[in-house]
Formats: sequence, C-alpha cells, structure tokens
Amino acid sequence: MADLRTDFVGIKSPNPFWLASAPPTDKEYNVVRAFKAGWGGVVWKTLGLDPHIVNVNGPRYGVVYGADRRVLGINNIELITDRPLEVNLREIKQVKRDWPDRAMVVSLMVPCEEWAWKEILPKVEETGADGIELNFGCPHGMSERGMGAAVGQVPKYIEMVTRWCKANTRMPVIVKLTPNITDIRHPARAAYAGGADAVSLINTVSSITSVNLDTMSPEPSIDGKGSHGGYCGPAVKPIALNMVAEIARDVETGDLPISGIGGITTWRDAAEFLSLGSGSVQVCTAAMTYGFKIIDELTRGLSDWMDEKGYASIDEVVGRAVPNVTDWQYLNLNYVTKARIDQDMCIKCGRCFAACEDTSHQAIEIKPGRVFEVIDEECVACNLCVDVCPVEDCITMEVLQPGDVDKRTGKVVEKEYANWTTHPNNPAAKAAE
Repeated sequence: MADLRTDFVGIKSPNPFWLASAPPTDKEYNVVRAFKAGWGGVVWKTLGLDPHIVNVNGPRYGVVYGADRRVLGINNIELITDRPLEVNLREIKQVKRDWPDRAMVVSLMVPCEEWAWKEILPKVEETGADGIELNFGCPHGMSERGMGAAVGQVPKYIEMVTRWCKANTRMPVIVKLTPNITDIRHPARAAYAGGADAVSLINTVSSITSVNLDTMSPEPSIDGKGSHGGYCGPAVKPIALNMVAEIARDVETGDLPISGIGGITTWRDAAEFLSLGSGSVQVCTAAMTYGFKIIDELTRGLSDWMDEKGYASIDEVVGRAVPNVTDWQYLNLNYVTKARIDQDMCIKCGRCFAACEDTSHQAIEIKPGRVFEVIDEECVACNLCVDVCPVEDCITMEVLQPGDVDKRTGKVVEKEYANWTTHPNNPAAKAAE
C-alpha cells in the first residue's frame, strides 16, 4: 500500500491533498467537515486587517460549461474573508487543536507595509497554525487596493514582503503566485531571494467568462454591472502545469518547494502536478462542484496508481517528470511518427478526414465504403486526427526509427537533424557554417 503521507517544508499531513484558500475553507464548520471526509490539510481563506471587507450580495460566480454541462471553469468576484479576524483566529486555533495531524496553513493579505505584517503575524502564530501563505495572487477587488496581484506582479515587492514575514515569524512562509504575469520565474526568484520556504501556484486567472446578451452585462452581474474576476477549474490546469514546471526546472530557484494549484479534479491531475515538482496539491473547484467526499476518489486513485507503478511514497513521485521538460530547441528532430487508423474500431464518422483536409495537411483519404486511410507522404504527425477522433485508441501514432523501412510504403525513413540547434534553417547554425 503506497504511503501518501507528506512533509511539505515541515508541514505534515496524511495525504498531499489540501483544500485551497477559498470559500470551502472560510470557517470551522466547513474545515471540520473536510477533515472528517479525509482531506490532508487546508489553507484557511485569506485573512486581513481591514474590518470593513464587504462582499457582494448578488451572484459571485460565473461558470463555463462543457457540452454535457460539466463545469470547466469558475470565475469568482469574491473578496477575502468578511468574517471578523478574531472569529477566524479563534476557529483556526480550535480546529488545529482538534485535528493536530492535519496541515493548517493560513492565507494572509494585508497592506504592503511592514507594520501590517508585524501586526497580523503574531496573531496567526498564536493559533498554532503550521504555516502561512502570502496571497500575492488575487486578481480582483483587493488588487485595486494595492494588495493581491498588485504585489504579485512586482518581484521587488514580493521579495520585500517575504523578507518582512521571514523576519517576524517562526512559521514556514509559502508565497502564492499570480499567473497574471509574463514569466512566472521572475516572481518565484523574488520569493526565493526573500527567503520563502515554498511557493504555491497558480492563483486565479483574471477573466470575464461571459456576457449576458439581454442586459449587456458581464456575468456574474450585480445590478446590471459586472467586473473581471478570478478564473479557476479544469480549464486552467494546462497553464498551471506549465508554470509549475518552469519553476521546478529553473536553476535560479534551486529546489524551492512547490504547492501545486489549478484545476486538479482527479487523482491523475494530482499525479501530474506531483511529477512536475509539486510537493503538495491544493484543490478548490472540484470540491465546490462535487463536495468534500471527492477526496475518496483522489486518495484511492493516487494510491492505486502508485502501487501499480511501484512508488512507495509521494517523495518518489515528486519531480520525476521534470528532467523530461525541455526547451523546443532541444527536441529530437529525428523522431518520426505516422498516424494509423484501426479499421475495426473506426465508426466512419469522417471527423479525422474533415479536420485534416480542411485545416491540416490533407494526409487522410476516403476510399470506397467510407474507409479512411493515412497518406504517409503527406502525414506530418501533427496528431490532430487522434485528438478529434471520438473513439479512443482508434487512431494512434506509430513510431518509425531513422533508417527503418516503412512497411506500408516501402520507403526508408530519412534521418533529419539532431535538434533545432543544428537545423540548417536556424540562423545560428547558418552563421556557424
């Protein structure tokens, strides 16, 4: 049985699944329900010093659905907690006492001034919390007040505030990064320079999910007006995976621990984040969509997969895929594949033909009886036919080695170039010649 226990910058939990700072972690009632369900930890919804936080009383969420009405993404315009700081601190202390084996991290957002951090840090430390997460990612509402993403988009501010926190608390400091930036490595480097114990990412993506074409107001609409919000859920997972990988393989941040966030809905999503360097994973949208009991599927699925692959602990998974993430210029241009259609599985829908003929390389032909076959001479192995085929594994890519004879065409697969560095179309290669 795989061991799912984690030790993330000294914060121990029975499994790597934490609830992210969000509505599900806003109060003792929710967090206790989550721990009873089996979650390994939580990041308590962001606390601040302002006693006058007022959230809207109209719709707070906008949703993007898939064709089957499955939730692909949620856009929220909710601010940090509007509950009194003293109430939150009292509940955090009680929950930590009652559940000492679970990770309790507290998200914080206060003005970008040292006095504010000095004021709130001792209050949080007194609760017995395991760590703090600096919310430098929220893209709406608070950013207009000079907090959240307004700080996360300026590396020197990240480094400065991180230093303040490290100087004024014993608790591990996790810096939560905003994806609303050009190169995620720069804020991560700033957090590292400031002494951060870890980073977490991604926070939500600034977005407007839809417009009501009757009222001409963005959704969610508040009295006929709308605002940009923070987008999360399965739709942001590819963005999150890339940013996690960029930090994990950046030599300038060393082995900076990462808590991965962004669209984690299944155990497979979690395993992908772990393999790209995340030491823990945080979940929000999936819990809001399916409820806290989804943790059963997450832990059981991850455990079964680890057993199947022979991984005894989470540490054996973390970062395993990072060495295989590289820059485009180092990809092997000798690697040759061709599409193959399994005629026994084909339902003759023609989607592969339409996609290839209209938008790709005209590498699929229709033969009598609506039989679709690949024209190897035209196939560039773009994989579009595989992606649009409604039958899983009906179309696959066959790997051909340089010098091999293609059994279908009788032609020898020609050797290309080692990578872009040596390709004759590369200006640097031409200059070298």
